[in-house]
Amino acid sequence: MSEASNHSNSNPQPEAKPQMDDALAESAAQATSDPAAAAVTDPLADAQAELANLKAQNADLADQYLRAQADVQNARRRADDEIAKARKFAVEGFADSLLPVLDSLEAGLAIPNVTIEQIREGSEATLRQLKSALERNKVVEINPPAGTKFDPHHHQAISVVPAEQEANTVVTVLQKGYSIAERVLRPALVTVTAPK
Repeated sequence: MSEASNHSNSNPQPEAKPQMDDALAESAAQATSDPAAAAVTDPLADAQAELANLKAQNADLADQYLRAQADVQNARRRADDEIAKARKFAVEGFADSLLPVLDSLEAGLAIPNVTIEQIREGSEATLRQLKSALERNKVVEINPPAGTKFDPHHHQAISVVPAEQEANTVVTVLQKGYSIAERVLRPALVTVTAPK
């Protein structure tokens, strides 16, 4: 009987163990198949993962911001350098084109015992050089012919005179004007016809 009781006592325990393993496996399967149950089971790990993700995004955005700031500062510095150089050397080309005019004037003054005809020829040649230098630098003269409609943007009326031509037109040019790249440097001084 003791053998039977031992045998009967040992039998229920092995049968209980498989039932327990089945219950654990079933609860684990429920936990993995149910996402809500999985989320409830480990909220700390989820929060830590989200925090790590946000920290990585923050670091990436901070790096992008710093790079953008550096690019803006570099672009501003380059633009400031270019503006400073443009201001410093703005007249370089213009001055270079005037140097032959200066050379001609000096050469003309260096000739001893010059005649009036030679002075006139030298002055005309120097004037041609000067006009050419101005034209190369887009300095254009404003010299309206008689009868041109008065334009207050390009002309300055010195006086109004009676004339046979249409009213408010140029009669004579007292002093030529000049413009550079379509911007008036000096308006032409003109007399205009009086209204009838």
